[in-house]
Amino acid sequence: MEAVTAFLEAVSGVVWGPAMLVLLLGTGLYLSIGLRAMPIRRIGYGFRRMWGGRAERPDEPGEITPFQALTTALSATIGTGNIAGVATAITLGGPGAVFWMWITALVGMATKYAEAVLAVKYRETDEHGRYVGGPMYYIKNGLGPRWAWLGTLFAVFAMVAAFGIGNTVQANSVADVVESNLMVPPWLTGLILAGLVFLVIIGGIRRIARVAERLVPTMAAIYVIGGLLIIGWNFTDVPAALGQIVTDAFTGTAATGGFAGAAVWAAIRFGVARGIFSNEAGLGSAPIAHAAARTKNPVRQGTVAMLGTFIDTIIVCTITALAIVLTGVWTSGETGASLTSMAFGEGIPGGNWIVTVGMILFAFTTIVAWSYYGERCAAFLFGARVILPYRYLWVALLLVGAVAELGVVWIVADILNALMAIPNLIALLALSGTVFAITRSYFAPGGGSEEPQRSE
Repeated sequence: MEAVTAFLEAVSGVVWGPAMLVLLLGTGLYLSIGLRAMPIRRIGYGFRRMWGGRAERPDEPGEITPFQALTTALSATIGTGNIAGVATAITLGGPGAVFWMWITALVGMATKYAEAVLAVKYRETDEHGRYVGGPMYYIKNGLGPRWAWLGTLFAVFAMVAAFGIGNTVQANSVADVVESNLMVPPWLTGLILAGLVFLVIIGGIRRIARVAERLVPTMAAIYVIGGLLIIGWNFTDVPAALGQIVTDAFTGTAATGGFAGAAVWAAIRFGVARGIFSNEAGLGSAPIAHAAARTKNPVRQGTVAMLGTFIDTIIVCTITALAIVLTGVWTSGETGASLTSMAFGEGIPGGNWIVTVGMILFAFTTIVAWSYYGERCAAFLFGARVILPYRYLWVALLLVGAVAELGVVWIVADILNALMAIPNLIALLALSGTVFAITRSYFAPGGGSEEPQRSE
């Protein structure tokens, strides 16, 4: 078993190596240039579209509101990456890793925008009349029949990866947190979790979206307010903390306290990798949710979708990072969720409970969102008849995940996450001309934009 684990770790190191990070960042940078930095320049417009997208519009095609599509996508991304991922990046790459997480997010906004635009443009209706889409559909319908195999490859990787990163490892994390803090046995946690998840996912995307619409803003607000209290309490030290993040991104971090020190390459590597793990820009998961949005125009949903990366990384991850750096616990030797919990505990009374409850709720919403991603990929491969059996299997594996040792599962899920990104990135680059053209048309005078037009 040790030999298998070592082999898988080596494969993971290759697929998440420099080539993959360059491909992910390079795609985002290329799309940003081609869009003339539109996602950053139009971020205010995106927030207006998001706010206006809360209303039901039965006259527009789709299954859920644009806001529900965003919260469903966010429910899969706001979670382990924000709590444990940021802490791990700082532990391995120093505070400078946070700067590279920001860079990843800024170019990732263009990637997430393009994914959603293509997801809506090339979506289909299934045999039950439901709107479905995602990378497998925009590969098939956008690149043509000769490239259909690439869409199939994405669906296979994503369907299998969902059982790891979106199911068993999340259940295991919840069971571990609950056992550590409340002394509840893992099997009981798994049973309760499976029951709650079943009640949500059996209702399909509309019930998942309704739960996400209520739970995601609430849990994110509690976590953000807790972090802001820590930042406010240490307000005078914030400029120095931000300065350290920027400086260390280019100079590396010297050893201090329980911290071993990190080179510039470590800051870049772990900052980019954890940033992508957090916001999933380029992996191809979020467009599956955005394809179900009620909208007539792909660009409108794209401007809403790009906010997912901004909210997840620029806002939530930055708050986590500042809490860790300001409280000084990043040199303690702790890592992952334990480090973030320590920072919140040091920063405000009872702050560790914010992280504990946040981990549980974030994991729950990640489970229900990834169940939809996985079932849509399964339905693409085998037809709608597989959806109900898939949901039952999903619930059953939550029980297994809660009580099992998942070291190998973690590594396999990590590898499949990288592999599902490759077909998606190929499609984004190949269809980038379509994204640029319909974006220019939308924002041109007389286009579909509802704000005063300016020449681009």
